[in-house]
Amino acid sequence: MRVGLMTREYPPNVYGGAGVHVEYLSLELAKKIEVEVHCWGTQQEDRGDLQVRGLEPPPEVTGDTKAKFKAAVDAFALNLSQMKQLAEIDIVHTHTWYVSMAGFLAKKLYNIPFVLTTHSLEPLRAWKAEQLGSGYAMSSWMERTAILDADAIIAVSNGTKADILRAYPEVSPDVIHVIYNGIDLNEYQKTDDTSALLKYGVDPSKPYVLFVGRITRQKGVTHLVEAIPYMPPGTQVVLCAGAPDTPEIAAEMREKIEALRKLTPGSRPAAVENFTDDGGHSIATGDPTDTGHNIVWIEQMVTKQEAIQLYSHCAVFCCPSVYEPFGIINLEAMACKAPVVASAVGGILEVVVEGETGHLVPFEADPVTTFPLDADRFARDLAEKVNALLADPAKAKAFGEAGRRRVEEKFAWSAIADQTIELYAKLIAARK
Repeated sequence: MRVGLMTREYPPNVYGGAGVHVEYLSLELAKKIEVEVHCWGTQQEDRGDLQVRGLEPPPEVTGDTKAKFKAAVDAFALNLSQMKQLAEIDIVHTHTWYVSMAGFLAKKLYNIPFVLTTHSLEPLRAWKAEQLGSGYAMSSWMERTAILDADAIIAVSNGTKADILRAYPEVSPDVIHVIYNGIDLNEYQKTDDTSALLKYGVDPSKPYVLFVGRITRQKGVTHLVEAIPYMPPGTQVVLCAGAPDTPEIAAEMREKIEALRKLTPGSRPAAVENFTDDGGHSIATGDPTDTGHNIVWIEQMVTKQEAIQLYSHCAVFCCPSVYEPFGIINLEAMACKAPVVASAVGGILEVVVEGETGHLVPFEADPVTTFPLDADRFARDLAEKVNALLADPAKAKAFGEAGRRRVEEKFAWSAIADQTIELYAKLIAARK
């Protein structure tokens, strides 16, 4: 059996949960079947039964336009090119709308089964219009066309399955299969190493609240920033937040942090260090003796090992997402024995267990924007749950231990790969 995995992201170009998913799924699948990964980039490598084929948009397609719709147009152009490489495979499996049309077209031209994993749904992400402009209509069309024609749809949670049926009522429930995201249990585990904390200006002697994720409306990082004034004075907050969706949301994030520093003068940075040797970022650290809030903002995507260190030593990991089909970052934190405070949305409800591995924060969404209906109430509720764990280190530690056990029992990649291969086999047999 030879599968073609289609993805925008693949190492070293990984910036979100979908990329993490494909990286580990491909490695686990390749232990049992032949795997071709078709991604965006320059990667060209062979590792036994795993072949990686990167593809970049040609200049004549990309052009020099700065229009926001460029990303959607480039995606469609790459899909047309990637589809040509799939003639010798037995089944095509796409991840995210960026590559969904490659699977759709491969099915039509080569008569091979088409599997689609949805990591999010365009109709439920209205804020994408801010990122893609008029290209949002194109991304929505590409997703809809593919999802209505797929032979099987993999939902990464039961919540995502419900979302699919709500967004696309034409889809038969029998076509949707729930297969969770997973985690590498050997790689993601608690470490004593604190070199990354020191590198980025985090004070290891003080408890800290951690956020890891992109600066995007979906991940809700601005709501965590708005919650900081409701946390105890002296709270250290580490925002590992880079890769902004748009210049506008990056500017908004900066404005909110600067406004917070003005609101709490004690948190003004005593020093600012600029690191430019590995991509460029800046961090601001407050005087650890003051009574204000100490905010450390890491504006770049850290390495995997650095993230593991940050997870391992945080007092609380906070995931304030407004929309999350699964939330793989919560698995990463739990695997490193971090207690979690997360929004009670989507797949997070199937990962974080209230009162056992962390706390779930009630979330009431605006029916149009899907943002919090009452943003200040949500910020206060986030802070309340974070404060409860900061005040009770013994409970936080117990939550962290329980989180690791839950990850070991429910989210190993080997089991997820087996479920995926079983689905492939059924679809191939049905096509013969």
